[in-house]
Amino acid sequence: MTSPRPLTGQTALITGASRGIGRAVALALAEAGAEVVVNYSSSADAAEEVVQAITSNGGSAYAIKANVAEEDAVDQLIKTVLERSSRLDILINNAGITRDGLLMRMKTEDWQAVVNLNLTGVFLCTRAVARTMLKQKSGRIINITSVVGLMGNAGQANYAAAKAGVVGLTKSTAKEVASRGITVNAVAPGFITTDMTKELDSEPILAAIPLGSFGTPEQVAGAVRFLVADPAAAYITGQVLQVDGGMLMG
Repeated sequence: MTSPRPLTGQTALITGASRGIGRAVALALAEAGAEVVVNYSSSADAAEEVVQAITSNGGSAYAIKANVAEEDAVDQLIKTVLERSSRLDILINNAGITRDGLLMRMKTEDWQAVVNLNLTGVFLCTRAVARTMLKQKSGRIINITSVVGLMGNAGQANYAAAKAGVVGLTKSTAKEVASRGITVNAVAPGFITTDMTKELDSEPILAAIPLGSFGTPEQVAGAVRFLVADPAAAYITGQVLQVDGGMLMG
């Protein structure tokens, strides 16, 4: 039987953890016993609210501000976590933005901003934690991609390209670190009820989802928790787990 707190004694860093999917993952991993590092770039109050939600429930958490699209900020973030917690067992690369627009009208800066955070940020954070995890000979890395990265989406060339890149990065990293007991997987949410999706016209989207509803951040967090905390997931690496209500099959 799996322990109700299998991550006790471990430290988990979640990027972009002040709201949405990141927040739900932070709460789920704290509930599983991990000390949680809530990374944010601008929403200090929201990040502290997540910390409060964890600590008031008997968990351990603290927040660190860092823009994970910037190399120096990432290096300092990881250094601070290791100084404060002495270890880093789990990395959840969740931070992301959208700058939607049709390809012909997309500004170069909107392309670059999305690729810098959604793809390069994943690379920078993964590279920064790799040395520690290789030394520990253990670690779990989860990259939050998207079904859009697997199927494309009109008006989201930048976002789809970045999220597709995350899939390739996940598989390559998984092959490089597997011999040291580190697993690297991606979770690909479909349409999830968050700030990012609240402005969408839901009717045509729901028609394309076999289960007929948007998902919740907690359902995505459940998939992440399985991959990092369940002993049954220890033999899973280099995979993309879709949490999309059946929207994209095959």
